[in-house]
Amino acid sequence: MALYCIGDIQGCDLALGRLLDEIGFSPSRDTVYLLGDLVNRGPDSAAVLRRCVAVDGALRCLLGNHDLHLLAAAHGARKPSRRDTLASVLEASDRDALLAWVRQQPLARAHEHAGETLLMVHAGVLPAWSSAETLARADEVAAVLRGPDLAGFLQSMYGNTPDQWRDDLTGTDRLRVIVNALTRLRFCSADGIMDFESTESASAAPPGLVPWFDVPGRQTAGTLIAFGHWSTLGWLHRSDLLGLDTGCVWGGCLSAVRFGATLADRELLQVHCEQAQAPGA
Repeated sequence: MALYCIGDIQGCDLALGRLLDEIGFSPSRDTVYLLGDLVNRGPDSAAVLRRCVAVDGALRCLLGNHDLHLLAAAHGARKPSRRDTLASVLEASDRDALLAWVRQQPLARAHEHAGETLLMVHAGVLPAWSSAETLARADEVAAVLRGPDLAGFLQSMYGNTPDQWRDDLTGTDRLRVIVNALTRLRFCSADGIMDFESTESASAAPPGLVPWFDVPGRQTAGTLIAFGHWSTLGWLHRSDLLGLDTGCVWGGCLSAVRFGATLADRELLQVHCEQAQAPGA
């Protein structure tokens, strides 16, 4: 059995297929985690979802902001933008089955490997959250996504406030902070105030802000976190961090990490991607 993580796919199913061939993926033997943004901006989001459904359990997914946007568009909570490419799902004959599968996926996952924990999110983790708290917060959102109040939640999901976690947050505000942290976060202040304006690389942090993973005293420091979402950051490889969004949809690469006997034993595998959209188009 081999263990892998793969970064943002964004509807680029041909690239995903080539990468799975490159790593010699076997559904009966291997476990692959997809770090969110399965859909949108690329040419065939429906094919990506169908591939995941077909080997559910071997391809283990979590949700990113574009996957939540798909659910919002499907429920009339958000109109697709001119850059969206969600029609392959929204107009599919198996639309209902694909959307039902999406809403069952979590916003964070953990995997125990050789006595160590691999924590996986799409975007980031607030500095005040431990690994256990991160998973618990993700479970709160998952319960709503799978429950009868999905449409109402999606109507209220969008927004940049509150921009900081407090344990006493309730209702919509609490869920929105969790969603924004796990699916949108890049930069924040030292006390965890989130910024959603800058999409630059980590070296171009706005004044008073740092990448979420560089906040001093971050509670998850020392636990390996794999994430995507930040294409301008690109491949990031530290002892306790793996950034795996390498801009597939923009003509970059689709990247996978294969873990060996321990989580410190890692191999990067990539396939080059055809550009589906131009940045800033």
